[in-house]
Amino acid sequence: MVNMEQLTIKIDTQGRVVLPSFWRKMQQVKVTTELCVTVNEAGGLVIETREQGLERARALVRKYIPEGVKLSEEIIADHRAEAARERQE
Repeated sequence: MVNMEQLTIKIDTQGRVVLPSFWRKMQQVKVTTELCVTVNEAGGLVIETREQGLERARALVRKYIPEGVKLSEEIIADHRAEAARERQE
């Protein structure tokens, strides 16, 4: 489980927020870094780096893949089987 830390940040007159410096340093967020913002079920905003979003997505997908199965190998096998069927037609 992720250690959740709750912070209070303020919004300026132009609707901008300042992300905490410790988080920016920890996640290596620079001026040009693109962040992903998601609105969750409760209407809250979740801000994360692309890497964090990818890792969250991978964890969700992993739940549905049996142990030891590599999806890339499954896809390649499917493509080869399809190509073989097409050659036989």
